[in-house]
Amino acid sequence: MTEAIMTPLDQLKPRMRGTIHDLHVGKELARRMAGLGLRPGSTIEVIRRAPLNGPIQVRIGHTDLMLRRNEAAQISICLAV
Repeated sequence: MTEAIMTPLDQLKPRMRGTIHDLHVGKELARRMAGLGLRPGSTIEVIRRAPLNGPIQVRIGHTDLMLRRNEAAQISICLAV
């Protein structure tokens, strides 16, 4: 049986992937993120993390996005273990 671990997106290291569980953001930002493909149920992978608390590059499907760390911290990711 697989156990799921929940973690904020900003805690993932490069090459880690998981499924978006929830977005803990306001209605307007949630709508903008959904337009970019950041929706519950979507698989997301961290590509790289910029140094000095810079943005995080993520991949959803064939699309790469840069997210601010404070925005990434508000996205709950489900990791299968």
